[in-house]
Amino acid sequence: MQVILLERVAKLGQMGEVVRVKEGYARNFLLPQGKALRASEANIKSFENRKVQLEAQNAESKAEAQKIADKLDGQTFVVIRSASDAGALYGSVTTRDASDAATEAGFTLDRKQVVLNQPIKELGLHEVSVVLHPEVEATIVLNVARSAEEAELQAQGKSIQDLAAEADAAAEFEIAELFDDIGGASNDEDGDRG
Repeated sequence: MQVILLERVAKLGQMGEVVRVKEGYARNFLLPQGKALRASEANIKSFENRKVQLEAQNAESKAEAQKIADKLDGQTFVVIRSASDAGALYGSVTTRDASDAATEAGFTLDRKQVVLNQPIKELGLHEVSVVLHPEVEATIVLNVARSAEEAELQAQGKSIQDLAAEADAAAEFEIAELFDDIGGASNDEDGDRG
């Protein structure tokens, strides 16, 4: 099926291009979303008449999206999740979690705008793309942690593995000191006998 694109569609084409797509893609996505029209002679003429208006609307929405992207780009949002000691999440962080975290911080973000290249299944800092307009994209950072304190430590650059290693080292040091104290006490007792 041939369609006329009413806006830029990733991996398909620019506004005004007539492209051939599979019928299901056109019928189920492009046409209902208002991203394209069937490429009939009447629709092509209609598009030519509306082209200037559509380009103006596109430029206006792109400018608004760029303003939001400038504010949003590089922002860090904290997502609190339960996880194992090794840092593996019980479940995963979804696009809805990312949009909810941004909304709590005062940004209006729809989950459909958030693009996860792969599921987030472990604690740490994760970069996530946000598509605000077909031509405007921003990158945010999700700080996935078990608590607010842990999120602050991660923001300072410490990973969960570093924190676990520090805790293990501190525990080993305390155990070594305890044994040194016990060993010293037994030496004192030996000295009292002699």
